Amino acid sequence: MQAEQAEQLWTACAGALREQVSETVWMTTFSAVLALRVDGNQLRIAVPNSLVKERIESRYLAVVNGVLGDIGKPGMQLVIEVRTEDAPGHVEPAHGSSGETGIDSVHNPDRSLLINPEVPVENTEQPGELGLKVSPRYTFDAFVTGTSNRFAHAAAMSVAETPARSYNPLFIYGDAGLGKTHLLQAISNYVRENYVTYQVRYVSTEQFLNQYVEAIRQNTLSEFKKRYREIDVLLLDDIQFIEGKEGLQEELFHTFESLYQANKQIVLSSDRPPDAISTLEDRLRSRFKMGLTTEINPPELETRLAILRKKAEGEPITPSPEVLEFIASNITSNIRELEGALIRVCAYASLTSQVLDVALAEFVLDDLISDTQPRPLTPDLILEKTSEMFGFPIDEIRGQSRRRPLVTARQVGMYVMRELTDLSYPAIAREFGGRDHTTVIHAVEKIGGLMKERRQIYDQVTELAQRIRSGE
Repeated sequence: MQAEQAEQLWTACAGALREQVSETVWMTTFSAVLALRVDGNQLRIAVPNSLVKERIESRYLAVVNGVLGDIGKPGMQLVIEVRTEDAPGHVEPAHGSSGETGIDSVHNPDRSLLINPEVPVENTEQPGELGLKVSPRYTFDAFVTGTSNRFAHAAAMSVAETPARSYNPLFIYGDAGLGKTHLLQAISNYVRENYVTYQVRYVSTEQFLNQYVEAIRQNTLSEFKKRYREIDVLLLDDIQFIEGKEGLQEELFHTFESLYQANKQIVLSSDRPPDAISTLEDRLRSRFKMGLTTEINPPELETRLAILRKKAEGEPITPSPEVLEFIASNITSNIRELEGALIRVCAYASLTSQVLDVALAEFVLDDLISDTQPRPLTPDLILEKTSEMFGFPIDEIRGQSRRRPLVTARQVGMYVMRELTDLSYPAIAREFGGRDHTTVIHAVEKIGGLMKERRQIYDQVTELAQRIRSGE
């Protein structure tokens, strides 16, 4: 009876959880959970190894508790046991083995589910807690080249084909939304596919800092150093955020030296060149410049048209060349905004069954092309307008509640913040209560898909964006 009750309770909990986390998090963290029994106010579950146990307890326990409350069990305490499949009665110790950390299990989505986590596997890593998610969609073939980015693309391709033998380090800089992250992830995907024994780590400077601080707090600096110095390729995004952080610069300097002396590839991205990063130590600045520094500029009209044509291949309605030219002529500075504009016009035409012509595109994008001097769009402003429009306090939007209307408001807010600002996924996650960045990725992808299917979601996104831009 206790086992049956536990199974029913966890089934209800799992259904709600799967809607709130990304598919990667679900597969690597919750898919293999087994409900054991209910002991009073305790729900006991089993997971296949200590890595999954630690991940749930350190990152997702508040989420699970919130879901338990939503399904009518607010006082229920989750107790996690580690049991291997070949020995159902055996419980592992709570700590990991030989310094293993969550990134290795997430790099290989099946690894966290193995009976013996120490069994060697090929390098099919996919970043998770200790690195950013690498999208398989970000490849060199999917990157549209033009005069504004052709050299950066060629340099990144050369680095991927011959790691540490062409340009080391490679430093790519340019404004937000121009494709730097695409190139770094394309390098990651290419190396993993063609150098299967190579260890590749893609991480943002913000995550690198957070992990460094946590390592100091937990007295695990030796594991942290091993994690970043015993790899073959390090891809570090948004390096400009290192300015003003002396301790982090010291650690990065020694990490850089260790990798470079071992002939390992280093790739860095920034919104400015090394000389423009204030308070950067001279020894780091000189090392950033000792390889190749290349800039990505805003795309010219021909490149913007090519980007739109490629993006339009996946839309439910095929825009005419005139519509694409209208969008490309009016959205000029940012690829992210350019693609967002295309999604909006195609979604509107699909939902309203209207002919997608230039007049309709002009109507849908009026708020984008009429703002000659747009007001600063801050995270606080976006949260304030999200709160006003959906009728939920900002604290609840940032909180852990999983009530469906609130979840929708939160996900729409995340989508609009991603569309209207230059913030990275981890930065947006921090603005929404310090969530895992994969939650933001899931929200952006989910809302982007629903905009094409549900008029209500499309209208909510459009109205919120208009309120934010107009200040109404």
